[in-house]
Amino acid sequence: MRFFLIFSLFLTTLVTAQEKHISKQEKKALQKAMEAEKKYAKEQKFYSGSEYDLKGQEIDPESLKHIKDIEPDNNFDMDDVYD
Repeated sequence: MRFFLIFSLFLTTLVTAQEKHISKQEKKALQKAMEAEKKYAKEQKFYSGSEYDLKGQEIDPESLKHIKDIEPDNNFDMDDVYD
């Protein structure tokens, strides 16, 4: 039991202590992600909702009065599906 504990501790130490080597593709992807983050940080005010004027897209409630309300079908029963 002691051997297993020492072996697992040694193995865990080796696995976590290894230096991770980053490939060229990973470096390129990381650089691309960093550039995208810089672009987002620079244009962040563009992405916030306070910059948009949405008053022109609102619907006048008076124009919706002639539309009938659709009543829900409350008698939905799944019992006959499972017979």
